[in-house]
Amino acid sequence: MSAAKVVLALDGMGGDRAPDVVVDGADIARERHPGTTFLLFGDPARLRPLVDRRKGLAKVLEIVPAEEAVSADDKPSFALRRRRKSSMWLAVQAAAEGRADSVVSAGNTGALLAISMFAMRMVEGAHRPALASFLPTSRGEVVMLDLGANVECDADNLAEFSVMGSVFAQVLLGLDTPKVGLLNVGSEEVKGHEEVRLTASWLRRQGSPVNFHGFVEGNDIGAGVVDVVVTDGFTGNVALKAIEGTAKLYTGFVRDAFRTSTFARIGYLFASGAWMKLRKRVDPRRYNGGVFLGLDGVCVKSHGGTDGLGFAYAIGVANDLVRYEYKNKLIEGLAKLRQVVSAAEPAPAALHASGGVE
Repeated sequence: MSAAKVVLALDGMGGDRAPDVVVDGADIARERHPGTTFLLFGDPARLRPLVDRRKGLAKVLEIVPAEEAVSADDKPSFALRRRRKSSMWLAVQAAAEGRADSVVSAGNTGALLAISMFAMRMVEGAHRPALASFLPTSRGEVVMLDLGANVECDADNLAEFSVMGSVFAQVLLGLDTPKVGLLNVGSEEVKGHEEVRLTASWLRRQGSPVNFHGFVEGNDIGAGVVDVVVTDGFTGNVALKAIEGTAKLYTGFVRDAFRTSTFARIGYLFASGAWMKLRKRVDPRRYNGGVFLGLDGVCVKSHGGTDGLGFAYAIGVANDLVRYEYKNKLIEGLAKLRQVVSAAEPAPAALHASGGVE
């Protein structure tokens, strides 16, 4: 763990309820992470009163003026070309140039990915970034990637994502050798398309940098069968939205059931303590903070509709990735993966370069 102070760049104008939520989150994170300071990018006229109302925040935070903001409707290509003076662009640039150790934004996801890829480039050994986050399971938490950055992936991409997810789980979940699984239509080795099977053959080889469990199915995610679930961005995004939608559905069912009669309402009063524990366990704010893994820098994407507590959790993710030297561990893991792939027979095709973001 790095003992040096951490400087985080915050996109003060990104998100549905910015800048209030961003400043709230910084204030909460200030107490949780002593030694962390902030560069807050945005409109000083809006940011200064919010900062001054929070005692002690101004001592660890510097407001950096930004003339513009990336809107939710901006296309990634437009933001990349025409929003160079925005709070998002300047915050990412600060992290890319080393004036900050990481950037956190609740703004436009596509724009943040495009700007970050342009400004930070890819880390040595990685060819595409993957959006990763973690979810609650019956056994704890599970890291899942890719959640939407890459609709189509080949075996090289999936193998790299496996290393990224494994290192991410080591840093964020404190696991020494997290179990990694490839999401598939069945657990048998013959199941799935060729790219998934080829990835599995590499990860099973001696010297693999990940603790490979094998194939997992959708119902294994919530069961906590593995610590890291790897898939392409199309499948991952669909799976994530299905999980979130199902959780909301059952929460609504339970809430409605307690309203059906007087006895049900009385039962709710007796069960309120357990219900509160459940709500806390599945509170999406605790799992806020998706990360674009594979960039030559740390970029954390907060949910756009979160509140101050949720944004503080996203800041916490950025802080841990920096302090526990995620980037150095990732480079080491990707180098080991290259050795394994190079030794595989038959020799795989050359690694593919990253595609553009439109």
